[in-house]
Amino acid sequence: MTELLIILQIILMGLMIYVILSNNNLKTNKVIIDKENKKEMNRLKNMKKLSLTIPLTEKSRPKNFQEIIGQENGIKALKAALCGANPQHVIIYGPPGVGKTAAARLVLEEAIKNETSPFTKKAKFVEIDATTLRFDDRGIADPLIGSVHDPIYQGAGAMGLAGIPQPKEGAVTKAHGGMLFVDEIGELHPTELNKLLKVLEDRKVFLDSSYYSSENPNIPSYIKEIFEKGLPADFRLIAATTRTPEEILPAIRSRCVEVFFKSLTDKEISEIAKEAVKKVKLEIEESAIKLIGETCINGREAVNLVQLASGVIINEGRKIITKKDIKWAIENGRYNKKINIKINNMPEVGVVNGLAIYGEGIGTIIKIEASIKKIHNREGKIKISGIVEEEIISTNNKKIKRKSTALSSVENVVTVLNNIYDLNLEEYDIHINIPGGIPIDGPSAGIAIGTVLYSAIKEKTINNKIAMTGEIGLQGAVKAVGGIREKIEGAKRAGIKDVIIPKENFEKSYFKIEEINVIPVENILEVFHYVFNKKH
Repeated sequence: MTELLIILQIILMGLMIYVILSNNNLKTNKVIIDKENKKEMNRLKNMKKLSLTIPLTEKSRPKNFQEIIGQENGIKALKAALCGANPQHVIIYGPPGVGKTAAARLVLEEAIKNETSPFTKKAKFVEIDATTLRFDDRGIADPLIGSVHDPIYQGAGAMGLAGIPQPKEGAVTKAHGGMLFVDEIGELHPTELNKLLKVLEDRKVFLDSSYYSSENPNIPSYIKEIFEKGLPADFRLIAATTRTPEEILPAIRSRCVEVFFKSLTDKEISEIAKEAVKKVKLEIEESAIKLIGETCINGREAVNLVQLASGVIINEGRKIITKKDIKWAIENGRYNKKINIKINNMPEVGVVNGLAIYGEGIGTIIKIEASIKKIHNREGKIKISGIVEEEIISTNNKKIKRKSTALSSVENVVTVLNNIYDLNLEEYDIHINIPGGIPIDGPSAGIAIGTVLYSAIKEKTINNKIAMTGEIGLQGAVKAVGGIREKIEGAKRAGIKDVIIPKENFEKSYFKIEEINVIPVENILEVFHYVFNKKH
């Protein structure tokens, strides 16, 4: 009995020593943690005391709709879609650097001002970039839709140790009751796009996990609620893209109001540059402003150019940005003067204005010239000059090479003209010239090539204020092509008054485009009637 008591005393003393040591260790650890925490907090405070001046690109960011230059119609459409009692999902189309993102960031604040709007003052604007979005095929991480951290997930914590899967909210749920902005939605992974479509349909997110069981008594009620009824995701989508509508999945387009932001004119780009100069409290020569407008293709480029030039003159102790400074910045930044083709001064034989798109959705006219020569004792030859034979296209992080189809398009047009008008073009050497170095999609230039060949062989002039685009079939039918709206805007900038397009591409909204007349056609006969027989 005595021995048992001694053993119990020893055990008790051991426990007491363990508790005392543990408490001492805890106290020691707490002291160490507190000391380390204090040190790091002081370091963080010192870091926060340091701040650089705001970059010009950030200073130039529009703070209200009035500061977004050149997009009055696009902003009006955006407000109509989102600032009323029944806001819609929206896709904003337009080239880069024209104000799409700026407008999207401002529209929620504008919508809240409307008393009939369902958006409250607490509504959130959540932004995500489709080009940088990464998700895990296993479903462990999905910043857009949401995901589940299963018990085996590293860092799952106390719930994970208890075998409980933990749902994690994605951007669609964080935007609940507000707006979700997806920039460059055309680059969104197809898997994510399909998930997003499902969310838009259901207005909630359903997550799953092989570790979830409704029969498990350890599952907290809120987690059970999420798995069985889903996470709320009732928001309005604002998507922006530099792609054309034809490149966007029809399923997403059908759920959205489509809003178009146009490419900027030289004058509008110059205005953006002028405002940027004001914000750095400098001055600039008018000739320098004009050069910026002639060089830059969007507002972002203009601001960057001003920023570089302003840095130079500040370092030199000057206050006025000169044309020489802008020239230096252009050369240093290796800017290429943008394509800015204007119409000819008068109608000509064998010259027609086609339409094309270059860069990221910027429309322009292209001069297509034709020369023919009657030959004998042999079959005529077709020669094409001035085109880019091969171009590299970047899409979905892949690069593909595309050869020009201009030659096959000319051959197709020759067949059509022979069939319809019995012109016997095989008796002529044909030379088609497309100057300017713009990559040409042969089929879309079909009716332009047909028109310029007919003009050359019949010696009929073509009105210099007419431009056209459309593919031509072997029976003379004019078929749909892409990028119509961008091409129309490019035609306006060039001074075109009449644009001929395929009837399949025609939309009633084209009637509302100012200073230009859009003519829809179904076949080449209608094209020739309008160009050669109608008085303009």
